[in-house]
Amino acid sequence: MKADTSSILALDFDGVVCDGLIEYFETAWRTYCQVWHPSSPTPPEEIAASFYRLRPVIETGWEMPILVKALIEGISEQEILPKWGEISQSFLQKDKLIAADIALKLDQIRDQWISTDLESWLNLHRFYPGVVEKIQSLQGSAMQPMIITTKEGRFVNQLLQQQGVEMPAKSIIGKESKRPKHQVLKELMAERVNLWFVEDRLKTLQLVQQQTHLTAVKLYLADWGYNTASEREQARQTPGIELISLSTFTQNNFPSC
Repeated sequence: MKADTSSILALDFDGVVCDGLIEYFETAWRTYCQVWHPSSPTPPEEIAASFYRLRPVIETGWEMPILVKALIEGISEQEILPKWGEISQSFLQKDKLIAADIALKLDQIRDQWISTDLESWLNLHRFYPGVVEKIQSLQGSAMQPMIITTKEGRFVNQLLQQQGVEMPAKSIIGKESKRPKHQVLKELMAERVNLWFVEDRLKTLQLVQQQTHLTAVKLYLADWGYNTASEREQARQTPGIELISLSTFTQNNFPSC
């Protein structure tokens, strides 16, 4: 983990750097079809819209096709929002599924899609305005940008390269590292004086707060990402977590070294 700089701006990818909602649903649907073999290969029209609204409940990739399954089964958004953990586990148990197997299948579907039709895969993603420029402006400076994500690092790298962003392999910590984000931050803190962490998942930030060795990390909830109004309000009321807007994030004075 050691690098030459004394400060790091650690960024989640999905919901902070890149908005891939359309691709998430398409990949989730393809995976759902392989696992459950529906009679029609075309998703009902209303499922995608519900999936987009419920994206904040997803923590890791295996949950995506499970969410599609829940919606197909008629479970309402109002039920899913507060009880997603219970609901997702119930589907695993009922259908005798293993989360790691679903995650592998989903990644394989993405890999095949990328290898056979890279352009269409890339075109289903968009980067939040000004974020790419922010990352590029920090490269080579005293503030080192890094990506810490539950997405496979190879997918992140592919998307960044499309935007003309080249990051060292050590600066993209993806799912393949098999470490929770707070563990990655702990390792970074051993080498850094200053560490900022921008994440769109409130529960992840709260977990970081619970780690006594990470009290010096400056925590920000991205209000443009995959979170709900109630989560944003909760962040406003939580000491040590700052709600940040996209315009503030992309300004040249954030973060200040």
